[in-house]
Amino acid sequence: MGTSPRPIIAIAAAAAALALPSVATAQAPAFRAGLGDLMTAFVQPRHTKLGLAGMEQNWPYAAYELNELRGAFDKVAEMVPTYRNFSIPDLITASVKEKLTALDQAIKAKDPEQFVALYGQLTAACNACHQSTDKGMIVIRVPTLSAFPDQDFRPPKP
Repeated sequence: MGTSPRPIIAIAAAAAALALPSVATAQAPAFRAGLGDLMTAFVQPRHTKLGLAGMEQNWPYAAYELNELRGAFDKVAEMVPTYRNFSIPDLITASVKEKLTALDQAIKAKDPEQFVALYGQLTAACNACHQSTDKGMIVIRVPTLSAFPDQDFRPPKP
């Protein structure tokens, strides 16, 4: 009486299954997002949503989007610490950090005029950063309509 081939087949199948992911990974290069990809995917939508929420005076949502925008900048700085000869964390700190802090105060004060002015300053700071990194053709503006047709930016009715 010999041993059954089933345990050997099971061990071989398990070993093959464990090897397959590494073979697939070795053959296909991983996608590596560039600075432009990250800014378009993470920063720009948060900037837009922040502006729309503030213009509608939806202060809780504006506060949420401001926090998300800060997080998006942090993620970009972590994933792309250097672009050409520029330190991305330093650029973010120099261009938008103070603007984000000031916007936080306007949101907490629920001051629509101050919000509009400071949001405009944030937008101008984004454009100044683009200019300083030879990407002046990228011009950000205050949104005039929503790119998110499935979302209502007005505050919920009580």
